[in-house]
Amino acid sequence: MAPCLMASIEREVPGLQETLAAVERAQSMDELVAAVTVVVRELGAWLLQTVVAQRAAAPTEWPACPACGRRLHCKERAGRSVTTSLGLVNWARRIGRCPRGCKIGQVVPFDQVLGLAPNQRHSTELKRSATLVAVFMPLLTATAIVERLVHVHLAASTLWHWIQSVGRRAQADLEAQLAQVAGGGEVPREPMEATLNRLLLLMGADGVMVPFRPQAGSPKGTAVWREVKVAVLARLDKRRNRAGKTVTALRQRRLVAVLGDIDQLALRLKLEALRQGITTAPRAMWISDGARGLWRLHREHLADMGVIGVIDFYHTVGQIWTAAEAWYQYLPSARQWLEKARHRLRRGEVAHIINQLREEANDSVRSDDQRHIMLRVATFLENHSAHLDYPTLKADDLPIGSGFVESAVKWLIQQRFKGVGMRWSEDGFNHLLMLRLAWANDRFDSLFAPSPNS
Repeated sequence: MAPCLMASIEREVPGLQETLAAVERAQSMDELVAAVTVVVRELGAWLLQTVVAQRAAAPTEWPACPACGRRLHCKERAGRSVTTSLGLVNWARRIGRCPRGCKIGQVVPFDQVLGLAPNQRHSTELKRSATLVAVFMPLLTATAIVERLVHVHLAASTLWHWIQSVGRRAQADLEAQLAQVAGGGEVPREPMEATLNRLLLLMGADGVMVPFRPQAGSPKGTAVWREVKVAVLARLDKRRNRAGKTVTALRQRRLVAVLGDIDQLALRLKLEALRQGITTAPRAMWISDGARGLWRLHREHLADMGVIGVIDFYHTVGQIWTAAEAWYQYLPSARQWLEKARHRLRRGEVAHIINQLREEANDSVRSDDQRHIMLRVATFLENHSAHLDYPTLKADDLPIGSGFVESAVKWLIQQRFKGVGMRWSEDGFNHLLMLRLAWANDRFDSLFAPSPNS
């Protein structure tokens, strides 16, 4: 390190001599990086402390008393401290009161300039960073990571309180937006690249079971499993790779999820679809398995908007496999017939499969159980015949499977909410879910923006 730079830092920042000496003693690259990181952190803390203290000492522009209109005046100077990612910052600022003694409480203009709430003890940037870590990992691990990265100790209960507070606010904002949609109000579109507006809007949904506490406020008892419904919206982009093969990619991916019924999911999906410009998309497609609730959602909320419905190909094959097992009683012939039916399905020969199942089901040698299964699968294929146009989809290089939904469910729900021994309260789950959705949808930082009433 240059001697002039060493002398300048030692003169301006007393107490750094030992830290700087560690830099001089460091030999390897790893040792140098670790030592310099300490210098940067301590120098940053000193600079932050100095700047805040200097600004707090500047003249204060006092507002008028909201009760009597007289200009407030300085009553005293009081200390304030806030923990940031650089450590604890202390300063003294002026406290204002009404000269007539109006009961308006203390007024601290400098705290408002800094964007601090009256009893705020941690900076917003620290809350945002720590909460983001907790979006991906359990609380105890998150607090350990935060302490390792920024050398600030946080209690797990403090971090959980932040999650609940931010999640509650996000949930309230969402409820207000849903009420606007339900009332027929306009929904502002989310900004996106002009090229995305010309791409197909792909949508799909699925459900996943999550363990919850059997009673609020107590971890005791057997876990109660409840379904969380997840929907995905994305623009489907197609391009050629270096080998000249057409590949697809999901862009502007947005997730929707709810611990609730299909109607609650439908309203959230409609809100997000309007944000993503479904009314002006050149084409829109819905892919899901054969769950009745999901297809009621498509029929009642999406079909009249021109959204094409597609049954997941692999779910359809699974349905046919159950008929093959019933038909051949698990013999090798069942798999042979399934392979033929699978090829027919890809070629669009659904009617042939339906007729074959119905004919064989009416054979007198079939048991009642066999007949029931085979007819049920035939009816399923018949009812969804309009959603099984796989040849056209493949010709247009469009997906025929809902893997994009399953991968979203795995990341959003399973990786965070289904760890060993985890059981959730309803509020705790919902608030953390709001944060994970905000991160997945590129809206996380907006959760920490100052509220209009703060």
